[in-house]
This record gives sequence, structure tokens and C-alpha cells, in this order.
Amino acid sequence: MSAGGEHLKDEGTRGQVVLAGGIAGLVSRFCVAPLDVVKIRLQLQIHSLSDPLSHRDVKGPVYKGTISTMRSIVREEGITGLWKGNIPAELMYIAYGAIQFTAYRTTTQALSSLSPRLPQPVESFISGATAGGIATTTAYPLDLLRTRFAAQGTEKVYTSLLSSVREINRHEGARGFFRGCTAAVAQIVPYMGLFFAGYESLRPVLTSVDHMPFGSGDAVAGVVASVFAKTGVFPLDLVRKRLQVQGPTRERYVHRNIPEYKGVVRTIGLILRTQGVRGLYRGLMVSLVKAAPASAVTMWSYERALKLLMEAGVDV
Repeated sequence: MSAGGEHLKDEGTRGQVVLAGGIAGLVSRFCVAPLDVVKIRLQLQIHSLSDPLSHRDVKGPVYKGTISTMRSIVREEGITGLWKGNIPAELMYIAYGAIQFTAYRTTTQALSSLSPRLPQPVESFISGATAGGIATTTAYPLDLLRTRFAAQGTEKVYTSLLSSVREINRHEGARGFFRGCTAAVAQIVPYMGLFFAGYESLRPVLTSVDHMPFGSGDAVAGVVASVFAKTGVFPLDLVRKRLQVQGPTRERYVHRNIPEYKGVVRTIGLILRTQGVRGLYRGLMVSLVKAAPASAVTMWSYERALKLLMEAGVDV
């Protein structure tokens, strides 16, 4: 295995990278699905948790914390409620993982041909940001569907994945599938740049340390890099979720009082005016809790899947 920034760009064929990336996304999504549903519910909640008076006119549940939110969802919607939106999410993670790692590999190979070479952290940042932007835009409709299904309570806004596609296309047009895409790209570009720059910098150091938690330095590097990057761009993730549930079905989700938001900048301004700075960080804790194992599982699964595919000679 190559050292440092070379390991993702020089190992395996393009087909093996696509397969390994897809497998990593699939495994990661299944493991963290309940935390993702909790995060989305908390991000869409606009009333103050510290002011009981703000709960009086709320139509829908009042969530407080990760564990209590999980319990509330299980109690009201059953255990399967924690996996709402899992089908479009699984499809999204497979597509995203495959596209992300392929774009990262292609970009780093192109950058490595430059003379003189860019510094390794800069090279990793550019590659990560490019890969994240391409993968996010391509898989975005599935991301929007995941959010809308996860936001559903006991009332079924959409009965199936196919019906949701038909309904959105009929009532909102093609643009309806890309609500909040600007916030998503604005979030993912710096996030993936910071993530890969941090991951590639930490991995060589951590893989040389014996008895690392989570089984390997790959996983630990993924955890640390993800937590660092996620905290920096979280407000844009929240804005993306708020924009994704706009449209004719806005008042039919589990939170009935989601305001009407238009545009990234105006949404941030409205949240600051009505909910303060803390309003931009709703669900941050569960997001970090989710990000750590998700990134650890993703990177661990990718490295192991790629190794197995190479050893078995499997390619597409």
C-alpha cells in the first residue's frame, strides 16, 4: 500500500474504485440510518427547547436530545420509523460513494501530473472539494427524497419512492428535485476539502500507531477529519434540510410549522432573526455523533473492499 496521499489515487482500477466506493456508501448508510433520521427531525424543529411557552402552538412532536427523539419516534411510528427514507438514502450513498471516490482518484491523478507538484494538503483539498461537489450535485434528487421521507410522521405524504418522484415532478417540476442544492454544494465543497486534507494528513501518522481504536488508523483518521469538517459547515447543512421540505407539502410533515424559506442567504437571515445563532446549529450534536462512525465505517469499508476486490481480481 502506498503512503500518504498516494493510497487513494494509485491503488486499484477505476472499476474497483467504483465498486469499493459504492460498497462503502451502502454499509455506512445502513449503520447510521437511525441517527440520520433523528438529525433531520431536529434540524426541522424551529421552536425553542429552552422556552416551554414556545411549544404551546406547536402542531407535532417536541424533540429534546438524541435518545429521547429516538424513543419518541419508536413510540409513535414504530421501530421502522428510524429507517424512514432508507431506500432513497441507500441509493444516494451508493451513487455518492462511487462518484466521490472515482472523481477523487481522477482529480488527484490529474494534479499529480502538474509540474511543479502542489503541496500534498492543497492537492487533497482540491481533489476532495471537486469530488464532493460533483457527487453531491449528481445524487442530489435522492438526497431530497431521503429528507422528505425522513420528515414524514404518521401521515404519509408520499406512499412510495415512485409516487414521490411522480408527485414532485407533477407539482414542482424538475427544479423541485434540486431545492436547496446551492446550500448543499456550498456545504460539501469545503467539507470534503477539509475532510480529505485532514484524512490524508492524519492517516500516515495514525496507521503507524499500534492498538488504535475502531480497528485501524484509517477509521480513526476518518473520525477526526469528519468531526473537524462537519462542525465548520453545519449551518449550511441545516439550511439545506429546511429548503428541501419547501413546496406544496411543507405543512404535512411531522413538524407542521416549518416556515417558508427562499434562498440560502435569506434562509440564514430568517433563522438568525427568529431563532438566533443557536438556531443554525440544531442537531449538531447528533450530526457529530453520526459523522464519526459514518466516516469511520466509510473509510474502513472502502479500504477493505478495495483490497478484497484487488486480491480477487474483481473489476467492472
